[in-house]
Amino acid sequence: MSAKDIFHSAVRKGLEKEGWIVTDDPLRIEVGDVEMYVDLGAEQLLAAERNTEKIAVEIKSFIGKSSISEFHTAIGQCLNYRIALEEKEPERQLYLAIPLDIYYSFFELRFIQTVLKRLQISLIIYDAIEEVIVTWKN
Repeated sequence: MSAKDIFHSAVRKGLEKEGWIVTDDPLRIEVGDVEMYVDLGAEQLLAAERNTEKIAVEIKSFIGKSSISEFHTAIGQCLNYRIALEEKEPERQLYLAIPLDIYYSFFELRFIQTVLKRLQISLIIYDAIEEVIVTWKN
């Protein structure tokens, strides 16, 4: 199991502030003898529908030297996790959680937006200082 991201706690607190119940920290998925860990699994009761929405969240800080290198890693993880979730927990939607500042400085670049759109990567944009979720992008 890999180490928790530096902003793991901030994202968890942000989700809890929005009414999410963290059910798995981390969310373990095993597919075909391969074991993987998504940072968080959470669910929220949707009162209007009397149903439960479930998510899996991969948290990234993007504090390394190369944003594009970290992006490659994050996208690869998301694709693997998505395939595993489709097989084991298809009701869960996967999100990539990224800090607000990296969203504006890197994720709004045209090429990055193209990759996210083509690969249908959903984002949670968080403020690590305030420990809040700023926005959700599907």
